[in-house]
Amino acid sequence: MRDRLVKRVGEVAAGAFVLAIGGLLVWILSTQVDYDLLSSPLIARRFAEAFFLVIQIVVISSLLSVSLGVLVGLGRISTSNVTGRIAKGYVEFFRGTPLLFQLFVIYFGVPRLWATGEFPFSDWAIPAAIIGLTLNHGAYVGEAIRGGIDAVPNGQMEAARSLGMSRVMALREVVLPQAWRNALAAIGNDQIILVKDTSLLTVIAVPEIMSVFRNINSNQLDPWTPLVWVCVLYLAITMSMSQLVNGLERRSDWGSDSRMFGRLSGLGSGGDDDGGEEA
Repeated sequence: MRDRLVKRVGEVAAGAFVLAIGGLLVWILSTQVDYDLLSSPLIARRFAEAFFLVIQIVVISSLLSVSLGVLVGLGRISTSNVTGRIAKGYVEFFRGTPLLFQLFVIYFGVPRLWATGEFPFSDWAIPAAIIGLTLNHGAYVGEAIRGGIDAVPNGQMEAARSLGMSRVMALREVVLPQAWRNALAAIGNDQIILVKDTSLLTVIAVPEIMSVFRNINSNQLDPWTPLVWVCVLYLAITMSMSQLVNGLERRSDWGSDSRMFGRLSGLGSGGDDDGGEEA
């Protein structure tokens, strides 16, 4: 098959897909959605409360999981067999078991282990959600950091050590900044997945977005109207995080050829202007 034919087939298939999905959405929005219920102040307030709760959980869990992931990634490359094996075991467990299982263990199992008196948390759902998301995504971030470190040439560490830096200082000042840039896309993708994983928190009684949907659907027997709210709210979070990650990637790409050429061009044009003024 010629390249042009493959290109045209791809365009037709993509166009047909867009038309089919677009037509389905138009039909749903015009026939299945109750706009009086959609604009109800009570419904809007309930979804707004759930939205801001999800934002809080995501911010705390993201900060903790990235911090934990850096430590796990360093543990994975540690020269100590004990540290390396413990970090590997942690990663294998939390990547090899479902997040839902981990949430059940933390939410239902941990309070049962409290043998001395009453469990100190009266509302354990939100702390359990943050702990579960942090531990789960810390494993994925740790592997992204390990991959980023492995992508840094060995000569960087050797050069830093030859300048008199200790291994810890070389990691902190030379290797980790480059590893962070290498791993940023994977970390950003994982944090977007973390946002979507908050939908599982409904099973441990966290009043998040999907929990509100379930309650409204049970009361109104109308799934499509609250699903519009669910879609809009999740897209608002994930698209904002995508823009944030893209901005961080652009800022971290300080060594690219295009940026270097731009800086050199700016210096060159500045020199010409100075020379012209001097002339």
